Amino acid sequence: MLVVAKKRNNEENKLLGQDDARTILDSVVDGVFTVDSQWRITSFNRAAAAITGIGQEQAIGQRCSEVLRASICEGHCALRQTMEDGKPVVCKPIYIVNTEGERIPISISTALLKDSKGNIIGGVETFRDLSLVEQLRKELERLYTFSDILSKNHKMHRLFDILPDVAQSGSIVLIEGESGTGKELFARAIHNLSYRRDKPFVAVNCAALPDTLLESELFGYKAGAFTDAKKDRPGRFALAEGGTIFLDEIGDISPALQVRLLRVLQEKVYEPLGGTRPVKADVRVVTATNKNLGELVKQNVFREDLYYRINVVKLVLPPLRERKEDIPLLVEHFIGRFNKLQGKNINGITPEGLSIVMKCDFPGNVRELQNIIEHAFILCHGRMIEPKHLPSHLYAQRSSTAQLSTHKKGEQEKGELSSTATSLKELEAQFIISALKRNNWNRAATARELGINKSTLYRKLKSLQIELPEKDGRSRRQ
Repeated sequence: MLVVAKKRNNEENKLLGQDDARTILDSVVDGVFTVDSQWRITSFNRAAAAITGIGQEQAIGQRCSEVLRASICEGHCALRQTMEDGKPVVCKPIYIVNTEGERIPISISTALLKDSKGNIIGGVETFRDLSLVEQLRKELERLYTFSDILSKNHKMHRLFDILPDVAQSGSIVLIEGESGTGKELFARAIHNLSYRRDKPFVAVNCAALPDTLLESELFGYKAGAFTDAKKDRPGRFALAEGGTIFLDEIGDISPALQVRLLRVLQEKVYEPLGGTRPVKADVRVVTATNKNLGELVKQNVFREDLYYRINVVKLVLPPLRERKEDIPLLVEHFIGRFNKLQGKNINGITPEGLSIVMKCDFPGNVRELQNIIEHAFILCHGRMIEPKHLPSHLYAQRSSTAQLSTHKKGEQEKGELSSTATSLKELEAQFIISALKRNNWNRAATARELGINKSTLYRKLKSLQIELPEKDGRSRRQ
């Protein structure tokens, strides 16, 4: 009698335990399912059913690939990888297809499923619906992206505003900006927004070739024009016919070639090397330089008539050091790009790592920032980019700053962050104070640099208990 009662109690406790586990799983907002060694689903919680559109009872017993129909099911199954090597997968972004045929972005995590004796009996996978996150990301991209150019800087957005009109005008454009500021991106945007968008876009780096080669590269040559010219070869102007030719670093061409180029721009014709008949050129010309052409004209290095011929519409691109509010946006963009290119799943950069990057003057501009993130991807094997993953010259600069603050407590004359911060809140406070100092305590200018609203900055100052000096830069021009 006692044995029967004990057996009944054990069965009731087992049933209660299963019910409790089911209740707990159904209360979790993330999708959770388990599989046996044959990849058949043994449990499927309520959130998993809601995300996939497949009922719990319908999912039980099916192979997980038939239910999730994920982008990695065929060849790179994360759960299979965990079952084989025992290593969990954490927050891997993928896509699944629901019952409506819609692609849903999710992040998955996997782990082994073991019995009470430690034997592997299957696997467990949790997944989170990222549809809202993806929607917000696309909304941010819509707000801050213009023809593959990322920025929330007010100067850049003024350029974004006029770019469609510039593109439709058909006029010659001169783009000025330091190396790495994205001059070719703007040239491509002008082409893609113009009525010539279906025709070729041809880019030429005028500084990469000597004059003799550059002339034949631009205008082509006829057979017999020189010793090795065995047949006619079209130049870049011919290849760009009907479209746009982008002459980068135009400030580096010689006076002799400037004369030939001026004729092309004025008369819309050119002659290939060795040719006797002029060829018409139906080409939109966009030029760019990292030099001050006005100064080169004064020095008699660049022809004044050519300068005024190409200076119909001038766009001046600000360097990255003048739009530091774009750095976090660009860092996130490059992390996403290199995740796809290198098959990694790095979530972001730590606050300390970002503060080091924000301090850089970026003489190489956006191109240099891209190289920094690519360097970090090589060394980073975790989820976040840390200071140790950054190029050594940045990290060394940070270390020397930390040593200086140790010897001179309180002497943060240039707004350097202290290495003694023990929490994210302290680090955030130091970062904001540093930005305030750089902007002479001007809150509007500081908010612009940080890429946040003035009201948001004001709330942060209150929550972090940051006191402003009685005399600050608010009265100055903002």
